[in-house]
Amino acid sequence: MAVGTDRQGYYTHAEHGEHEYLDLGSFVLASGYTLPDARLAYRTHGTLNGRKDNLVLFPHMYSGTPSSLDLYIGPGKPLDTEKYFVVCPGQLGGGLSSSPSNTPAPFDRGQFPPVAIADDVAAQYRLVTDHFGAEETHAVLGWSMGAQQTYEWAARHPDMVPRAAAFAGTAKTPAHNQVFIDLHLELLRSDPAFADGFYTDAADVRLGLTRHALAFSLEGFTHEWYRGEHWRGLGYASADDFRQHFVRGYFARMDPNNLITQARKWWAGDISPHGGGSLPAALGRITGHFFVVPFGGDNFFPVEDCEIEAGHLPHGELRVIDTPAGHFAMFGLREQDVARIGEVMTEVLSSPGY
Repeated sequence: MAVGTDRQGYYTHAEHGEHEYLDLGSFVLASGYTLPDARLAYRTHGTLNGRKDNLVLFPHMYSGTPSSLDLYIGPGKPLDTEKYFVVCPGQLGGGLSSSPSNTPAPFDRGQFPPVAIADDVAAQYRLVTDHFGAEETHAVLGWSMGAQQTYEWAARHPDMVPRAAAFAGTAKTPAHNQVFIDLHLELLRSDPAFADGFYTDAADVRLGLTRHALAFSLEGFTHEWYRGEHWRGLGYASADDFRQHFVRGYFARMDPNNLITQARKWWAGDISPHGGGSLPAALGRITGHFFVVPFGGDNFFPVEDCEIEAGHLPHGELRVIDTPAGHFAMFGLREQDVARIGEVMTEVLSSPGY
């Protein structure tokens, strides 16, 4: 379905909340498979101007959708739709774009082909250039797996990314993070109802999804989150109440095969191929003004790992946001986190770029 246009031919979003789709046809993946009739889901906010130089690409995180980060988008918000045309693409494997849950045989369910962060960016590149006709973005920014896509964009298409921000994410997934991914995948697949990915109804994999949520309850937040009982400010009566409602409730509605597809991309995230196998060399290719924004206490992408990568960026800026919410700070559970994240976004978008 095409985006609506106004009389001047500027791209506008036809209806708030509506997902649109770019047909990718027979889409060749980095793994060597060809995904037939592939589609990229996305949402847009605001208007693409006549110069087509106000496009901000905002890919989402693991388990998210193009609507996940609406908190930061809108008139007067950091991603101000009076200024910017914000494009929120869905991940391959995310449930709206081509995924195990919506692809027919022979790539349905447990036999969906491996996809990579590079595949997401290749699909998004076609959206930005072929569909919207933009030669560069105003900025690319994302959280977690969205940050991984941001790094891939900046290394793969440096001339198209004059400014960028990676919130709580790295250019190469740290080894400790990979161990966590292995853990939550094992927990998800441990449910006998998973049936090697060929279950009939995702709700049948209740035990696996519950175990998966338990891992995120532990690692997604800091020790201080639980020690300081910060969940009380959200109206929960106990830590168990918070975990049941917020974390387990969040994941309970999801499709396990979709989560697995995304997690495998997350595990393998690495821009080193753009530097001949060297991560510092790949980071050195990034010519834009790049803000590295780790969250203090993040167990997935620790400040130390982000700081090391920032040191290899030609125009890198490090902005640490300390918060007891850890990796999940960008969910906006605390007003002060939303405010600080918004300040950094504003700084990124208003920076001169390179």
